[in-house]
Amino acid sequence: MRISHSRAVLLMVLVTMMWSIAGVVTRHLEAARSFEVTFWRSGFNALALTVALLAMRGPRLWADIRSGGWAQWVSGLCWALMYTNFMVAITLTTVATVLITMSIAPLLTALFARFFLGHALPRRTWVAIAVAGVGIAWMFGRQAFAPGASMTGALVALVVPFAGATNWTLLQHLHQRRARDAAVAAPDMLPAVLLGALMSTLVALPLSLPFSATAHDLSLLGLLGVVQLAIPCLLVVGLTRVLPAPEISLIGLLEVIFGVLLTWVGAGEAPGPTALAGGALVLGALLFNEWLALRERTAARVAMRST
Repeated sequence: MRISHSRAVLLMVLVTMMWSIAGVVTRHLEAARSFEVTFWRSGFNALALTVALLAMRGPRLWADIRSGGWAQWVSGLCWALMYTNFMVAITLTTVATVLITMSIAPLLTALFARFFLGHALPRRTWVAIAVAGVGIAWMFGRQAFAPGASMTGALVALVVPFAGATNWTLLQHLHQRRARDAAVAAPDMLPAVLLGALMSTLVALPLSLPFSATAHDLSLLGLLGVVQLAIPCLLVVGLTRVLPAPEISLIGLLEVIFGVLLTWVGAGEAPGPTALAGGALVLGALLFNEWLALRERTAARVAMRST
């Protein structure tokens, strides 16, 4: 993926917008629940990914999967955990609780990148993560721990940021290894997205029976499988070639903002003034971090031209 950093950031924002529709769409399901929701969404995702990757690769796709090695299967497992646990959690508790739990992903990713890859993270990234975390806690704290909020759902959701941080760090490691040694084959992790969808579908199938989804439910779950999963997940794998793992995870926090706004408009879950103030902190942290990064890149280009 040969695009500029700024365009990669804009594309990552689009990815978060597509991810964020899960909560509001799920709230409009008629009969499907828990693992059945996961089964249909992951199944439609697997179907869409198969069509897309076959169109891109043809029969070579199956050879790519067979020769993908351990990294592809680890990444696939991470995708499967994210697909499965997110959807199960969102059927067990409030959207706010799930999104709050997932909001630790940037910190986990930054810590993983620091300790496993030796990344020296800029101070601005640490500050942005801290401010964004405060904003999210301020935004949804009362909603997350309100009467009726299930801690089971929060614990299920906790797997998602750990799997995500592992996945982004692994992808970053593969790209760095390729950059250091030209003899190393370029990592091809797109099939891992499909493997994750297939794993999630197979695990959820026996736990989904008997099926209760209506035609209305299937149409919404098909929308989630294609628009909320298949397209953005393919895009984000490509974006790991341009954006560092902590930055991907940080921008991914916008899913929280977009998700709450959509459930506010589409499902009647009004966030209130406290949530709006917290959202302003999150958006401000993201925008300030990106502005500082842009200034640093501009200064570096000017310095290179002058030497």
